[in-house]
Parts: sequence; structure tokens; C-alpha cells
Amino acid sequence: MTVESGLVVVDKPGGMTSHDVVARVRRLAGTRKVGHAGTLDPMATGVLVVGLNRATRLLGHLLLTDKGYDATLRLGVSTTTDDADGEVVATAPADGVTDDAIRAGLGAMVGEIAQVPSAVSAIKVDGRRAYDLVRAGEQVDLAARPVRIDAIDVRAIRHGAGTVDVDIAVQCSSGTYIRAIARDLGVTLGVGGHLTVLRRTAVGAFGIEVARTLDQLGESLTLIPIAEAARSSFPSVDLSDGHAIDVQHGRKIELALPGDGPHAVFSPDGEFLALYEQDGDVARAVAVFV
Repeated sequence: MTVESGLVVVDKPGGMTSHDVVARVRRLAGTRKVGHAGTLDPMATGVLVVGLNRATRLLGHLLLTDKGYDATLRLGVSTTTDDADGEVVATAPADGVTDDAIRAGLGAMVGEIAQVPSAVSAIKVDGRRAYDLVRAGEQVDLAARPVRIDAIDVRAIRHGAGTVDVDIAVQCSSGTYIRAIARDLGVTLGVGGHLTVLRRTAVGAFGIEVARTLDQLGESLTLIPIAEAARSSFPSVDLSDGHAIDVQHGRKIELALPGDGPHAVFSPDGEFLALYEQDGDVARAVAVFV
């Protein structure tokens, strides 16, 4: 079986790593050239974008800066990992926390903020992943990083015996840690907090409605062809024959692109050729795919 180049949008199940998903898709597609964009923790479910063949080169360039999540935060309990997979390190009664205080605490995080990533993250410290250092018992202190949170919608607040569970929907930039939102809300309210449920609902242009489970993909490998994926993810430009020939050789072309950043450029017959961006009066190649 020969599989085209394109993207597979997987609805990742809980308990699997992103690498596990790539290994499964590799077997289903019968190709070694498989990669993914935007790692999901094992406890998380939802959208994981996987690239096949030439589309693996597209992953690093995709405009996947905007992401969507559904999550549940538990107030009153802090863990080593800021999520339910960690060990409990502190508890505090959250009975006195009001709904208004919860909404205000979350609202204060919306906008351009400096967020300290969770210590159990893939960020490298002296060449080692932060989560490896934490699991080895070492103290990890990460610097705050700028992130953008566009919206945090509170869907439900459930008061329990000493704890409060908060269901939220988040729209944010790449690099935002939802576990850190849970941790920071707990700190703000003085009771601690951690993440109990995380489901990614969108990565860039690809939402949960186009995602398929691994069982569904086992029955039929649903592939978004590379040309369609490029048009969905980048501003698109259709070229003349002359420009198309130059682009196939990676040459600069005299062309004013309609905006900033990478643009997907196509031959007159609709073949995806390359990503180009403006460089003064000309457009230059970012990556050529033919």
C-alpha cells in the first residue's frame, strides 16, 4: 500500500503517549515517515496532528499557534505534577471558595501573561527534559514565559467535600500550560489546585470534529492531503506557470504576498509547491515540497 503525503488528525485516547500514537499510525500507514505536532501528555485526550511522508516537513511550519482545550480543575489539592498523575503534596479545605472568586481568578489570566510552565514539562534544562529531572527527585525551577490566553469560559463549578471542581474551556496560544492554570488558580485562592481532566479540542485549523480514533483509523485511514492541509493552515497563493517553475527550484520570485509569515504557494493545476514569505520586494522560499 502506498500512502500519500498528508495529515491525520487523531483523537488521542488517555493513557497513551504521543509517541505511542505515532507508532500506531506508522503501522497503519505502512510508512516510517511519520511525525506529530504538539505533544499531548498521556493523561490528555483529543486532537493530535500527525504528518505522513512529505507532510512531516510541514508540521514544523504549520500555523498551530492557536489551541483549544476542555479541562477540569480541582481546587483544594496540590500535586507534584500539577495534574492527577502526580502525588498529593498538600490539601486545604476549599469549602469557602466562592464561584465569584473562581471566575475572577481565571479572568485575571486572560490576555498576554507571563506563565511559569509546569515543572513536569518537556522543556530542557541543561540538556535534560524537566520531567526527567523531577522524576529523578531533583528540584526544577523554570522561568516564566510569555503566553497568550484568549478566553477561559467557565462551564460548571461543582462544590464537594473540601474540594471544588471547575470545568473550563480555554482558547490559547501554543506554549500555554493548562496544568499551570490549575496550579496558579489554586495559589491565587490559597487552597492549591491541579488538573484532573484535559481534552484538546483544536490545534490550529483542525478541530475535534475532524479527528478520528485509532480504532476508526484502523478501519479507514482518513488522510487530509498535503495540498488541502496547506490551504487550511496558511494563506494561499496560486502562481503563474513562470513563477511555479522558479518555485520548484527554490528561487526568489518577484511577487508581493498578501501578508506576513509563510504562505502556501500552488502551481496553476493546484499542486502544493512550497512555503514562501516576503523578503523586501521579493518572496523567498521557506520550504520547498516538490
